[in-house]
Amino acid sequence: MSIWGKILGTAVGLAIGGPLGALAGLAAGHAIDVGAARLGRGERAQVAFTIAAIALSAKMARADGYASADEFAVFERLFQVEAAERENAERFYNLAKRSTDGFESYARQVRSIIGTGSPVLEDLVEALLMIAVADGVTREELEYVDRVRREFAITDADFARIRTRYVAPDPDDPYVVLGIEPGADRETVRRAYLALVKRHHPDRHYAEGTPAEFIRVADLRMAEINAAYRTIMSS
Repeated sequence: MSIWGKILGTAVGLAIGGPLGALAGLAAGHAIDVGAARLGRGERAQVAFTIAAIALSAKMARADGYASADEFAVFERLFQVEAAERENAERFYNLAKRSTDGFESYARQVRSIIGTGSPVLEDLVEALLMIAVADGVTREELEYVDRVRREFAITDADFARIRTRYVAPDPDDPYVVLGIEPGADRETVRRAYLALVKRHHPDRHYAEGTPAEFIRVADLRMAEINAAYRTIMSS
């Protein structure tokens, strides 16, 4: 069963609890079922991640007062929403985008379930920025993403590295992608590259609870990291 069917096919509210569980119950359209408590730890992390990804993405799109079709299209592409599951994903998305209210509580809960310092939380922040730039990023959207990353306990330095890849004069600069100064020596480049590979390889994200449908962000980032490294080392 896909992650979408798992969420709406089972009343997961009791297993997840808190604001994410409440949103799951509303989207599913039925009462919480005691059977949902049988979700394993890994499944619980996957379901929580999924609900938070939808809710935070939808509320980010609403941050500037208008959630566009372009933003939802980017969400679908990043999170690999298949045609058969579009209705389920859209139901969650539309429910969450009614306002930005409550996003801090969603962010805090998913952080508590997944764990502070997990690269999976960076996945979510990066996805929010990708969606924000879909129809032209606004000050309100950037402020929203900044508040989410603070709830995730992502440092100023790490957020600056992520943000620069999307809101910068030249976000495709390979040095920006690797988070190093232009003209850095080859050993510095190599160390930065290996550290990013270790942190952001998709296999680690699978291990930490990212559902298969949501691994697209990690795949895209690794492609960028590899390309940046090759560009610098071949120059």
